Amino acid sequence: MPKTARIIITDYELDSVDIEQSVADRHGIDLVRAHCTNEDEVIEAAADADGIVVQYAPITERVIKALPHLKAIGRYGAGVDNIDLAAATAQGVAVSNVPDYGIDDVSDHAIALAVALARGIVDLDRGVRSGRHNLPSVQPLHRISTQTFGVVGLGLIGAATAAKAKALGYTVIGYDPLRAPGTTTEEGIEVVPFPQLLAASDVVSLHVPLNEHTSHLINARTLAQMKEGASLINTCRGGVVDTAALIDALKNNHLKAAGLDVFEEEPLPLTSPLLELERVILTPHVAWYTEQSYEELKRRTIENVIDVCQSKHPRNILNPAVLAGPST
Repeated sequence: MPKTARIIITDYELDSVDIEQSVADRHGIDLVRAHCTNEDEVIEAAADADGIVVQYAPITERVIKALPHLKAIGRYGAGVDNIDLAAATAQGVAVSNVPDYGIDDVSDHAIALAVALARGIVDLDRGVRSGRHNLPSVQPLHRISTQTFGVVGLGLIGAATAAKAKALGYTVIGYDPLRAPGTTTEEGIEVVPFPQLLAASDVVSLHVPLNEHTSHLINARTLAQMKEGASLINTCRGGVVDTAALIDALKNNHLKAAGLDVFEEEPLPLTSPLLELERVILTPHVAWYTEQSYEELKRRTIENVIDVCQSKHPRNILNPAVLAGPST
């Protein structure tokens, strides 16, 4: 009788794992929940695991090498910056994510932040609550149809954000290192060089993964290249933005405003200077969430891992060569 596959959920901040348990039961999988925060805890919890489902716990080279039975790692979400992909590949461990579960949700959130800033919604709300019923705190406001919306990263979420911004009336331009400047995307978005996007955009919306090339992509130098009075939207990864440099740009009024759903340190500390800035909208890394995206994320994350454990090809895999088998 074949051995029952064992999958460990190393950590999760979601309210339950009922969806994952239902999927595991349907496939005859032994599912174990843990609450790991460091390498040692992951190694101990997953000592005999065939698969790992992870949110934020570190899945480093040391962890991977210490787990000889491991076949698959699945991450809740699109980013895999807490997983050593090279080490997993070297050890023959398949790494999966769910890159497209929150396309509508994150792009909706980015647009919501941009429009709320463009119309001064939060400032006006604060004013009404404190007895101020006038415009000075948000002036000047400009018609959306006179504004340029720049999208950095034209993958699935960036492309969706660009299309929605265009539908609202923005002039939309985009930058992506995988697309040649001067070309046009399938959504009709003009692709321009990064410096040109920064200089021309009234709104810059970030939609890139966090890696060695994008860490602090938005820094003191690139912020200085942005149009004076522009707004910055970040719904991708906090580490893409140098927080200290952004705070300086806001304090000296080079940037008008920012809408941030992600931060370099999460949760955002109550001591963060961002909390003191009135022209900043802050949300707690929830752009991904709707009831529909929540169910899809949880179900597909564990399905990817189960597929590998059952010698099937998962829907999403970042290192497919590990499943190719020996060449003939």
